[in-house]
Amino acid sequence: MFFLELMALAVALSMDALAVSVSTGVTLKRPTLPQYLRMSLAFGVFQALMPLTGWLLGNSVRHLIEQWDHWIACLLLVFVGAKLLYETLCEKEGEEDTPTDPTSGWTILLLAVATSIDALAVGFSFALLAQPIVLPSIVIGIVCAGISFLGMFVGACIGRIDRVRRWSGVAGSCALFLIALLILHEHGVF
Repeated sequence: MFFLELMALAVALSMDALAVSVSTGVTLKRPTLPQYLRMSLAFGVFQALMPLTGWLLGNSVRHLIEQWDHWIACLLLVFVGAKLLYETLCEKEGEEDTPTDPTSGWTILLLAVATSIDALAVGFSFALLAQPIVLPSIVIGIVCAGISFLGMFVGACIGRIDRVRRWSGVAGSCALFLIALLILHEHGVF
C-alpha cells in the first residue's frame, strides 16, 4: 500500500507543474526537444530536492518557513504570470510566432521553485513521522518530470490551434494567477 500512497502523493504534488507545463506548451506552440527536457528536468529535479530539503531542515525551522511558504510560492507565480501577461498584451502583430521562452533563464527557475514549494512541507511531514525520504523524493521527481513532459506536449497540441494560440499568453497568465490563489486558499488565507 505504501507504493500506491507514494504514487498518489507524487501525482498530487505534480498538479501545479502540470498546469504550468500545459500553459507553456500552449505558449510555445511547437516546443523543441531541449525545451521539453529543460522544463521536465527542472520541475522533476526541484520536486525531488524540496522534500529532501524539508526533511533535512526537519522540525527545527518548520515554524519559520511554514508561516511564509505559501506567500513565497504565490508571489513567484504572480510575478511570472504578470510578466507573461505583459508580454502577451504588449506583443506586436508580427511577433506572435516568437514567444518568450519560459523554459530558460530565471523564468524556469522561478517556476520550478514556485511549483515545488509544497513538496518542502511533505519533507517536513516525513521528518516528523521519522519516515525515510530518499526513495519518495526520487519517485516524486520522476513522476513530476514525466507529467510535466506530457503536459507540455498536450499544451503544444492545443497551442497549434490559431484561435487558442492568440489567447494562450492570457490563459497561461490566468492559470498561474489561479494556482497562486489556490495555494493561498489551501493554506487558509481565505
